[in-house]
Amino acid sequence: MKQTIIFLSGLLFLVSCGSKNNPGHVAETAVEDHNKDKNEVALTQAQFNTAGIQFGEVEMKQISGTFKANGLLDVPPQQKVSVSVNMGGFLKKTELLQGMQVKKGQLIAVVENPDFVTIQQDYLDAKSQLEYAKADYERQQELAKENINAQKTLQQAKAAFHSLQAKTSALKERIKVVGLNLAAVEQGNIQSTVNLYAPISGFVTQVNANIGKYVNPTDVLFEIVDTEHLHAELTVFEKDVPRLQIGQRVRFILANETTERIAKVYLIGREISNDRTVRIHCHIEKEDIHLLPGMYLKAIVETGQQKVPALPDEAIIDYQGQKYIFIKAEETKPLNMVKAGTENTPAEHHFKMIAVDIGNSDAGYTEVILPEGIDKSNIVVKGTYSLLSKMKNSEEEEGH
Repeated sequence: MKQTIIFLSGLLFLVSCGSKNNPGHVAETAVEDHNKDKNEVALTQAQFNTAGIQFGEVEMKQISGTFKANGLLDVPPQQKVSVSVNMGGFLKKTELLQGMQVKKGQLIAVVENPDFVTIQQDYLDAKSQLEYAKADYERQQELAKENINAQKTLQQAKAAFHSLQAKTSALKERIKVVGLNLAAVEQGNIQSTVNLYAPISGFVTQVNANIGKYVNPTDVLFEIVDTEHLHAELTVFEKDVPRLQIGQRVRFILANETTERIAKVYLIGREISNDRTVRIHCHIEKEDIHLLPGMYLKAIVETGQQKVPALPDEAIIDYQGQKYIFIKAEETKPLNMVKAGTENTPAEHHFKMIAVDIGNSDAGYTEVILPEGIDKSNIVVKGTYSLLSKMKNSEEEEGH
């Protein structure tokens, strides 16, 4: 009797241990299956059609090596002119406004100064004295040939003539520099105003004076910029300078724009600034009247092309900071439908999300590095975001 009780107790103990171990094994298997399936998603035939899934394969494409740079639009120095006066005066007239377009030689302002009258008067006086001094010098030369006058008188006449000649030339050049009409002055037409004309064609970017204001030669009255030939001025970090070459293609976009424009490297700076950068001058291929100097831009400099495995940009998705693609997995029928014997039930379409590394992008394709053993011929190239959305929804439903 005692032996029978011991035997039954041992049997119950073994059964109890077995029942504890089996649930643990089942739970562990369930976790493994969940981890295995969390990057997989299944679509019914109807969902498949709605998502517009399309398959493709990895292709060998010419992709440019690139690096990024920032910069702004600018104009060469000869296309940006500051307008000032060579002699101070009061601004009498101007119709310029910021943004106005002007043509080279167009009247843009009138400056008035009483000293303009004095300069012209001094010139006319000196010119008259020069004519008298010239005649006297020539007369003294004739008298000297006949030994009628003293040599000293001839030298005095010569000195007076050359002095007035220099004075007249200086006043004549001063009239030109100030901007007075020399032809009118020589005819006796004295002017109290000077006209300012646009030195180049372009747009007015600054108006720094108003009518009645006294302006000095050091004051910038207006600034005119010819925007016909803008260039892109890039700031390139020191580490990227060895990769630069004249003629390289540059793709850039302006702030708050998505339109990509093309330029080419034209000049490479030969000095590294304090922030360890170099200035790069790029010529824009297609002129655009809507572009303005000072606009900020983001650029991608292409350093050369090489053939690499690539996929369309649409095939690659960004999820939680990692790049992924979807590949085609085995198609099966739902288990409950198979048991019911519904042979005409459409098969589910199964997909697996695979983490990948990417390289450079160009012309709608991106270099991609796939894990070993991945089938490169059944990759989803269209509809990837529909698959990602379905997978997220499935995870949320499981979480609830």
